[in-house]
Amino acid sequence: MSIAYDMPAARAPLVPPSPPRAPDDMSFFGRVKAISISPIGSWGQRAYEEDIVRGRFLNHSSFILNAPDAIKHVLVDNYENYTRTPAGLRVLRPILGEGLLIAEGRAWKHQRRTLAPAFTPRAVTTLVPHMLAATDETVAKLRAASNAPVDLREAMQRMTLEIAGRTMFSFGMDKHGAALRDFVMEYGERLARPQFLDLLLPLGWPTPQDFARARFRKRWTAFVAMLMAERRAAGKNEGAPARDLFDLMGDARDPETGEAFTDDQLGDQIATMILAGHETTATALFWALYLLALDPAIQQQVATEVQDATVNGTLEIERLKFTRAVLDETMRLYPPAFLIARSAAGPDKIGGFPVKKRDVVLIAPWLLHRHEKLWRDPNAFIPSRFMTGNPPDRFAYLPFGVGPRVCIGAHFALVEATLALAKVIGAFRVALADKEPVMPIGVVTTQPDRSPMFAISPR
Repeated sequence: MSIAYDMPAARAPLVPPSPPRAPDDMSFFGRVKAISISPIGSWGQRAYEEDIVRGRFLNHSSFILNAPDAIKHVLVDNYENYTRTPAGLRVLRPILGEGLLIAEGRAWKHQRRTLAPAFTPRAVTTLVPHMLAATDETVAKLRAASNAPVDLREAMQRMTLEIAGRTMFSFGMDKHGAALRDFVMEYGERLARPQFLDLLLPLGWPTPQDFARARFRKRWTAFVAMLMAERRAAGKNEGAPARDLFDLMGDARDPETGEAFTDDQLGDQIATMILAGHETTATALFWALYLLALDPAIQQQVATEVQDATVNGTLEIERLKFTRAVLDETMRLYPPAFLIARSAAGPDKIGGFPVKKRDVVLIAPWLLHRHEKLWRDPNAFIPSRFMTGNPPDRFAYLPFGVGPRVCIGAHFALVEATLALAKVIGAFRVALADKEPVMPIGVVTTQPDRSPMFAISPR
C-alpha cells in the first residue's frame, strides 16, 4: 500500500532530476559496465515495480528485494545466513579494516557490544557542543564569503570532517583535515568502484585493483595510527568523564568478556567512525541543500521553523520537526547507503524462491525508497509525508539499515545533520548558481556527479 501524506493542492511537488533507468533486457556486459560506473544506472523499470526481481549473475542467482517481509527475513530473522559479498569486502576492507561495518560473527558481536555505550543518546548529548562549535564556525566562514558563489558540498565535507575530528579526538582538523580529505577523495575516485575482475574472481585471488588498494591501506593505517598517537600525547584527566569518542572507545569493555579493543581494532573503529560518519552526513547535507535550493517554499518553511526554535540564542533541536522531516525525505530520495549486498552462506527460501549458497541478495534503498508500490509520488520531494503520524513501514525505509546491524551511529548522525541544516538555512537563503541538473551516482555512498556552485545570501 502506498504511504499517504498531506500536500497543499495549489502547488505541485518538486521532482528532482534522476538518472535514466536501464533497459530491463540489458546485456550482461552492459550491466557490468553500468555497475562499474554507478549501480544506480544498472536497474531497469522492473526493479521499481516488482516485489522480488530474480536474475542471474556470474553463475549464481541474484535477487533484488523490495518486499518488506522478504527484507525482514534477510536482515533480521535469518541475518546470520547473509554475509557481505566478495566484491563488497574488496571495496570496503582496505579503508575500514575489520571494523564494525565489516566484521562478521563473534568478532562483530564483540565490537557491537563494546561500542554500544559510546553511541547512546546520553553519550551523544555530551558531544553536541563539538557539533555546534564546528557548525557555527562554518556559518561564519560562509557569511564572510557570501558575496561569491560557494561550493556547499565542499563546505559540508569540511564541516563534518571537523565535527568528526573534534568528537573523536577533541582537536580540530586544521592540521590534518586536508590529508584526511585527500585520502577519502583518492579512494572514492580511484579504488571504490568494483571492476569486472573484482566481481568475477574469488576473494582470495587478488585483482589489479586489490594491489592498489593494499598500497593505499598501508598509507591509510599509518595515518590513522599517527592521529591516535597525537591524541594520546594530549593525555587524559584521570577520574574525569570521557570528553570524546576516543576516550569512550578506549575505556569501552565488552560487557560479557571484559575485553578492550587492541590498538589495531581501535584504529579500524576510528577509521570506520570518521569515514562512515563524516562522508555520509556531508553527502546527506549536500542533497538537502540542493533540494531546498530547488524548492524555495520548503526552504522558507525550514527557515521559519529555525527562527521559532531559537530561544534566547539557543537552538532547541526537539522543536526542529520539519527540518528533521526534510532530512528524512532527503535520505529517502538520496539514501546515503544506496545498496546492501549480501551473499547467502547456506540454502534458504525468500518469498517462495529457493536460495542457494553463494546466491546474491540485493536490498537497494535507492530502489526501495522510490518503489511504486510502497510510496505515493515516489520521485517527488515531499517532506510532509514524514509528519503525518503514519510512518513508513520499518522495512520500506532504510537510510541506516535495519535489524541487528542497523547503523550504530544513526542517532549521532541525525542530531549532527539536523543542527547543521538548521544553522545553515537559518543563516542564509540558498540558491543554485547554475541550472544544470546534478545527477546522483552510487560510489559507496549516493554522491552527486558534480559539485554545483551555490549562491547564498544572509537572511
